[in-house]
Amino acid sequence: MTEPFDIEIGEITYSVFPEGEDIYAIFKDGVEHIKIQKDTEQHWLKLDPATEMPLFDNDVEANLIGREIDAYKE
Repeated sequence: MTEPFDIEIGEITYSVFPEGEDIYAIFKDGVEHIKIQKDTEQHWLKLDPATEMPLFDNDVEANLIGREIDAYKE
């Protein structure tokens, strides 16, 4: 799957652009919002905007978006 797609969480629509092995650029309102990477089946990591290195914190939004990405892929 390399084509962009949209997901909805509540009333927010995110545009998802696959960038590589489990890495996605997420756009919100037409602007790049965050980049996320799958860590485990239940945990997604937000990437630092400057270095694109994973931030090992529990980002609720990244996990919600990641779960929707997994559901879309199935």
